[in-house]
Amino acid sequence: MNAESTAQPEPESVTPDRLLHTGAYDQVTAEDLVLASGRDLTPENIEWARRRLAERGRAAIEEQLP
Repeated sequence: MNAESTAQPEPESVTPDRLLHTGAYDQVTAEDLVLASGRDLTPENIEWARRRLAERGRAAIEEQLP
């Protein structure tokens, strides 16, 4: 087993690119959008996110992320 492939970054170090992923190929859920917007997972916020995703599609979450 390669030690590098299982190594985790030190808490104060920068996360290496090989450990990062964007989820670009995954379906965005209402819960993803709620969390990305910094809101709590409440029924009202999930419904807001569902409407937003229906209106804007994937752009809805991309607007929340830097």
